[in-house]
Amino acid sequence: MSQAISCPGAGAGCAPLAGRSIVVTRPQDQAANLCRAIREAGGEAVLFPVIAIGPAPDDAGLRAIAQRLEDFDLAFFVSPNAVRHALDGLLPRRPWPPRLRVATVGKGSERELARYGFTEVIAPQAGFDSEAVIALPEFAASAVAGRRVVIFRGDGGRDLLADTLRQRGAEVEFVTCYRRSRPEVDPVPLLSRALEKRLDALLLTSSEGVDNLAAIVGVAGMEVLKAVPVFTPHPRIAARARDVGFLAVVETGAGDDGMVRALVSHFG
Repeated sequence: MSQAISCPGAGAGCAPLAGRSIVVTRPQDQAANLCRAIREAGGEAVLFPVIAIGPAPDDAGLRAIAQRLEDFDLAFFVSPNAVRHALDGLLPRRPWPPRLRVATVGKGSERELARYGFTEVIAPQAGFDSEAVIALPEFAASAVAGRRVVIFRGDGGRDLLADTLRQRGAEVEFVTCYRRSRPEVDPVPLLSRALEKRLDALLLTSSEGVDNLAAIVGVAGMEVLKAVPVFTPHPRIAARARDVGFLAVVETGAGDDGMVRALVSHFG
C-alpha cells in the first residue's frame, strides 16, 4: 500500500509537485498507480510508455510446464507481468500444487500474486533485484541444493538468479510467458514539451527502458532531453542512463513511494 507524502507545515492543500510535469515511461497497463501518486502530490503525470508488454509468441512452454508443476519445489516470478501471464495461462488448466512454494521480487509482484490468492510468498523486504533475492535465506545453498526451480519470465532478461541457483546446486528451468518490445510511439509531443520547458523529470525503471527511450527519440531527441533530470530506482539503471547521455540522474528508493519521495525531495 502506498504511503502519503509528508508535507511538513502544509495543510490539506499540500501539493509538493505542483507545476511539475513528470514523464512516466512504464508500460501503459502498469503505470496507473505511479501516475496517481504523482497527481496526488500535485504534479502532472505524462504517460510515455517505452516498453510494450504482450503474450509470448506461443504458449507451448506454459502448456508443457502445466503438466509437471508437481516436479518443482519453488516457482519464481520475475515481475507482475510474469505473474499475470503465467497464472492466466496455468490456473485455467490446473490447480496450483499445494507444496509448490512461490517467490518473487518487488511489491508490485507481491500485490499481483495476492490478487490470485497467493499470500505466503518468499520475497525480499528490502531491495528489488536478483541480488536481493539470492541474499535471502530461502535461496542459500543449504536451502536450494538438490531442489528444482521454475522461473517465469519475459523474453531475455538477466540470468544472475538462475546462474547463482545452479551454482548452489539447484536445477533451474525457464518458462517464457510474455514478451517485451519497443512500442511505436510519436516522440514529437514529448520533445516539444522539453523544448518549451514544460517537462521537469523523466522516470525510468529499467535499463531496457533507457535504451528504448534513446532509440525512440533518436540522437537529435537525446540532445533535447539530456538535461532533463532522470529518476531511477537502481544504480545499474542510473549507469545506463548516464551512458546514453543523460546529465542529471537521481537514484531513488524502490517502488512508487520511493520514486515519488525522491521527486518531492528534489523539487520541494
